[in-house]
Amino acid sequence: MTAAALEASLHDRIPLSRAMGVSVLHAEPDRVVLAAPLAPNVNHSGTVFGGSASAVAVLAAWALVEVRLQADAQPGRIVIRRSSMDFEQPIVADFTAIASPPAAADWQKLLATLRRGRM
Repeated sequence: MTAAALEASLHDRIPLSRAMGVSVLHAEPDRVVLAAPLAPNVNHSGTVFGGSASAVAVLAAWALVEVRLQADAQPGRIVIRRSSMDFEQPIVADFTAIASPPAAADWQKLLATLRRGRM
């Protein structure tokens, strides 16, 4: 999947990504990189709203799974079950989220779960 195709898919399937100004900088099975501008994601302090930072991070992880499933020709419906994030310092400008693949054993476990129909 190309970066442009992934970005179009995100904007079509997850409209919030368009409103947040999310763009796809890289889309390969080994890494997905999303970017977002400060302006539509700003909070009352002039920094990135924590919910926006979290949403872009979750979108990057979700997109990585989408790209990897497509590369492996594996159908599946992805639903985020859990997410947590620590906010250690303010984000004061445009920002990115990078998702890298899990360990091979964890990926195989996810594929096995999909094959059993539990996802």
